[in-house]
Amino acid sequence: MRRRVAGFYSAVDSKGGEVATNRMEAQEISVLGLHLLQNCLVYVNTRMLQSVLGDPAWAARMTPEDHRGLTPLRYAHVNPYGRFEIDLDRPL
Repeated sequence: MRRRVAGFYSAVDSKGGEVATNRMEAQEISVLGLHLLQNCLVYVNTRMLQSVLGDPAWAARMTPEDHRGLTPLRYAHVNPYGRFEIDLDRPL
């Protein structure tokens, strides 16, 4: 499984957004994987927005401009490399 995931990420150039292979099958798998990833991200972001807007305190603070600016397509909060919390005061 790890080889498959690593192969998927290496087949997509993260800087230029281009598929880094000439093989049609690998391109199709990479693009379909990216579509699935985007759909999952939109779903998670939508659930997070619903959770925040379900809180009356937050909903009351929202202006019409705030509502117009909401979109589940944001991705700046995503860390593709995972999150590692290190406590340097505690021995391994």
